[in-house]
Amino acid sequence: MASITIRNLDEPLKARLRVQAAVHGRSMEEEARDILRANLNTEPTSPVALGTALNALFKPLGGLDLPDVTREPMREPPSFD
Repeated sequence: MASITIRNLDEPLKARLRVQAAVHGRSMEEEARDILRANLNTEPTSPVALGTALNALFKPLGGLDLPDVTREPMREPPSFD
């Protein structure tokens, strides 16, 4: 098994880890292993576009239908000749 040392851990975070470990009846080291295992054993999810995320969030509330906006052709870029 590999070892890891974590330096410069904030005291409030260390205290929270100590309390959480005590609640679960295990050492801080075992608690940290469990936290890492739980968070790193899942497959990473692909990023979701903001519009898709907002749509999924508000769809159960009835959603919002926005009109299609017609776009004009892009203008020619300026010339610096």
